[in-house]
Amino acid sequence: MYSLRNKVQLIGNLGKKPEVKKTDTGKKLVKFSVATNEIYTNVKGEKVKETQWHNVIAWGKVADVAEKYLDKGVEIALEGKLITKDYLDKEGNKKYVTEIQVNELLLLGTKAAS
Repeated sequence: MYSLRNKVQLIGNLGKKPEVKKTDTGKKLVKFSVATNEIYTNVKGEKVKETQWHNVIAWGKVADVAEKYLDKGVEIALEGKLITKDYLDKEGNKKYVTEIQVNELLLLGTKAAS
């Protein structure tokens, strides 16, 4: 059960083409966003679709795969862990960002329906 302490699994669609960056040490970092949808029926009997957006980062070989194969709208399955970072904004206020650091990525091969 130890491996389940910080584990995220998602199936969703890319919001836009991944952004590729290099660190000062030359390591490749790929950032992208994934939308997941949940459809349910509310108390009035109406179908409701809720979309959640997730910020995702990938390093190493996973970053290479993401850069080469991912594009806007593509459906993927991913597994990773939550990472929370903090920084100071221009006014000196502390801000927090939560991202998913992906360690496994599976292309499901379809684009989201318009």
